Amino acid sequence: MKMMKAAFLPGDSTVELKKVPVPEPGHGEVLLAVKASTICGSDIRAIYREHLGKGPEGYQGVIAGHEPAGQIVATGPGCRRFKVGDRVIVYHISGCGVCNDCRRGYMISCTSAEYRRAYGWQRDGGMAEYLLAEEKDLIHLPDSLTYLDGAQVACGFGTVYEALQKVGIDGSHAVLITGLGPVGLAAGALCRKLGAEKIIGVDISAERRQIALNLGLCDYVLSAGPENVNEVREFTGGEGVERAVDCSGNADARAVAIRATRKWGKMVMVGEGGTVAFNPSPDIIHDQKTIYGSWVTSTWLMEELVERLVRWNLHPEDIVTHRFPLEQASEAYSLMASGHCGKVAVCPGAE
Repeated sequence: MKMMKAAFLPGDSTVELKKVPVPEPGHGEVLLAVKASTICGSDIRAIYREHLGKGPEGYQGVIAGHEPAGQIVATGPGCRRFKVGDRVIVYHISGCGVCNDCRRGYMISCTSAEYRRAYGWQRDGGMAEYLLAEEKDLIHLPDSLTYLDGAQVACGFGTVYEALQKVGIDGSHAVLITGLGPVGLAAGALCRKLGAEKIIGVDISAERRQIALNLGLCDYVLSAGPENVNEVREFTGGEGVERAVDCSGNADARAVAIRATRKWGKMVMVGEGGTVAFNPSPDIIHDQKTIYGSWVTSTWLMEELVERLVRWNLHPEDIVTHRFPLEQASEAYSLMASGHCGKVAVCPGAE
């Protein structure tokens, strides 16, 4: 029996590397050689430090990692589109395929408690040499995009693209991004390509603010603090931004995003966890603002994003600041948990 290395998260800020059997694809399944698997902030918040999820939504002790990209090395019977040698991204939720949400392409919100299983949460994920995936969960990765590009489409860039489609971004908009972790950096990169006139970022981390400036993802960056609303208004003629994107999951940052949005403006919440307090009448109702919630994305918008990345010559890999081999997955997770970095990737196989 062929064996492979794989990483598991016991929930005490450690990583366990184990040898497990290489799976064999069944009907409608493929086996991928994992080339890149990036670490999501939700992995740190809800699995790495401690296991927060309960019941069907909880981590089931499986191989970690829900942002994988790789190359197909074997297919099971019944596969209709993909074949051995194809480069692919894995949409990180495998849904039932027949509920209303799945039929819309939003397997993230599949309503089947029996069949909905997230890679790296309830079924084995990408922190391994090989990954067993269902063909319906795959997105084609063009040759002009790297595996690290693809791994970020699997979650971070895909999630942001969905959110920005909801609020709409164009050349008349100043945009505020609260939280400049990997998701916030992705928001800056995509807002730039969508034509935003001015991009303002806020974060507590000096390292992440500097990354945003160095990569040209923000025009201005602010250190998180009590004057942020006034500072944003100074950059926007006293009016505030037309669009705001919260990628922080932080109560104070969310409040800034709401209050720094101008009259008739729109803001979208992407960052998970935490709370927020605001006054509905002065903060939302009287200024006719709209707040959106956005949870991951759909398979069809992921495919659209991949096409756009090629046309825009935009490479999500640019926000990856650190790469580790699978044997150093512990160091990778520890660095990501520290916040002193951009995106962190584990690369089990060379591209």
